[in-house]
Parts: sequence; structure tokens; C-alpha cells
Amino acid sequence: MKFSEIIQKLDAASHNLTSNPDCNPEITGVAPIDTASSGTLSYIEGGKFAAQVGKTSASALILSQDETLKAQATERGIAWLAAVEPRLVFAQAIALFYQPFRPSPEIHPTAVIHPTAEIGKDVYIGAHVVIQPGVKIGNEVCIHPNVVIYPEVQIGDRTVLHANCTIHERTQIGANCVIHSGAAIGSEGFGFVPTPQGWFKMEQSGYTVLEDGVEIGCNSTVDRPAVGETRIRRNTKLDNLVHIGHGCEIGQNTALAAQVGLAGGVKVGNQVLLAGQVGIANQAHIGDGAIATAKAGIHSDVAPGAIVTGVPAIPHKVFVKAAAIYHRLPEMYQTLKQIQRRIQ
Repeated sequence: MKFSEIIQKLDAASHNLTSNPDCNPEITGVAPIDTASSGTLSYIEGGKFAAQVGKTSASALILSQDETLKAQATERGIAWLAAVEPRLVFAQAIALFYQPFRPSPEIHPTAVIHPTAEIGKDVYIGAHVVIQPGVKIGNEVCIHPNVVIYPEVQIGDRTVLHANCTIHERTQIGANCVIHSGAAIGSEGFGFVPTPQGWFKMEQSGYTVLEDGVEIGCNSTVDRPAVGETRIRRNTKLDNLVHIGHGCEIGQNTALAAQVGLAGGVKVGNQVLLAGQVGIANQAHIGDGAIATAKAGIHSDVAPGAIVTGVPAIPHKVFVKAAAIYHRLPEMYQTLKQIQRRIQ
């Protein structure tokens, strides 16, 4: 595909693009900037990788609106396209060369489907899938092999369930969702009441609701509560190995990185970012637009727009100041002891 063709297709999705009209190589694929070869397209985002313009073997680059980078690429004979958000445009370029595997609509003869289940049009159901009573599946849904769907589940149009995931009873999944392999949606919440005789199991009779466009990573779990619902709102994304406790509510356009863990009843707002291994204690509320950096341990509410770090989590700026003097604590302790001796 000629680079000019790529520009035309990208310009339909991303506006305010500029390019070098004098260079129009044949592009056969996309690649990371440090391993790109002739015939591939890559991208540069920010000054951290600016030096790569002088080193890369890529035939074309997506750049930021930086005149210096444009001049360097032109001098090396590299075709370029400049955008306000190079990474977003590169993501759209990847889709021109790669589409995820999606089988043609069919129902595999080894699938076990209860006669009360309702199956929409153009649905793919793979080998050894089990669909139990009262399930409703929308149009163009793709269910890969070995998926198990418990009774009374609802699945919206064009949702994809990858191999070996499990959807527990009465779960409601919206349209255009993706559930990756090994995920368990609607599994029992951790509900046990202590008694003198031991733990009394509290049955988890609630619902789990995933709104449209939600994506759940591999081996993640979203628990249903004893009563009420666990809800993940539209377009929110969970990475692999994330745990959402019973009765949690997560807002829209929020992202949770790998190994995040939410205890029961946590409320997370819209457009929140939780980095890897963040843990949030029972009933904590995280405000809209907040960010928790990696491994933060959150035990109380976080205000909208706040950035928190550490265990227990504190404002990020305070943490950075404290971290800057941490290695000096032994020296400071010795100084304090000397001062105490003089006072005595």
C-alpha cells in the first residue's frame, strides 16, 4: 500500500494531518520504532524518542507537530505524517494492516445449547461451548471454544467471548464488549458471616452488569454481590488479572491496569486511571479523573482529579518529596542524635 493511500484512509478518521508530499514509499506493515525495517511504518511520540528519527530504518513515520522532527525525517528521505496525537493515528494505521481473527457465523456440532436459549443472527458458537437455560444472545456475537454461559445471561450484539471464559448466572453484558480468555464474569462474591461455629456462607444473589464497550482482560474476575449489582459502565477497560469485588461500581471510560484489586463496595468514577497492582479497600470512593500510580494502597476516598501514590496512598507530590529524602534518613537520624546529646 502506498503511503499516500494510508494518509487518505487515516485522514477520514483523524483530521488536521500534514505530510511530506515528495516521498511516497510502498508500505507493507507497521513496526516499533527501534526495530522498524525498510517498508514499514512507525511513529514518534514526544522528545524522549526524538533521537530515533536519525537511527530508524522505517520508510515512513507518524510524527508530532514538531518542525525539527519533520526536517530530520525529510533530510533522511523518510516519508512522514504529522498529527496532534501520533499514537492515536498509529493505532488507526495498525488496523489497516491487521484485523483480529473472527470466524464465520456457525454453530459447532459439539456445542451444547439449551432449547430455551435465544440465539441472534450471524452468531458464531465454537466447539464445546455450553449455553444453559434462559440465555439471550444478540446478533453477530462470537463465542469461542470452551466458553460456559450459565442460566439467564444476556449478551449484547457483536460482543466477543474468547476461549475458556465463564459467564455466571444472570450476568448482563452489553453490545460490543470483549471478554478475554480465562475471565470469570458474575462469579460469587466473597460473602461469609463469622459465627461461633465458623463462617456462614451468604448466598450471592445479585447481578453483574457490563455496559456497552467494556473489555475484560485474561484471567480477570468480576464478582456478583449478595444483593444489588456489580456494574462496570460503558467503554471501561480492564487489563489482565484484575479483580473487581462484589457490589463495586466503576464509571465510564476508566482504565484498570494488570493486578488491580478492588474490595467490596468500591465506587470508581469516570475517566479514572488505576496503574498496575493498585489495591482499594472496602467502600472507598475514587473521584472522576483521579489517578493512582503503580502499587498504591488506597484506604480512604480520593478526590476527583487527584493523583495518589504509595502505601497508604498520599498525594503524589508529597510522596515525591518524601522519596527524595528517604535515602538520607540514616544520616538525618545521626544528626538528630548529635543534637539531642548537645541539648542534654
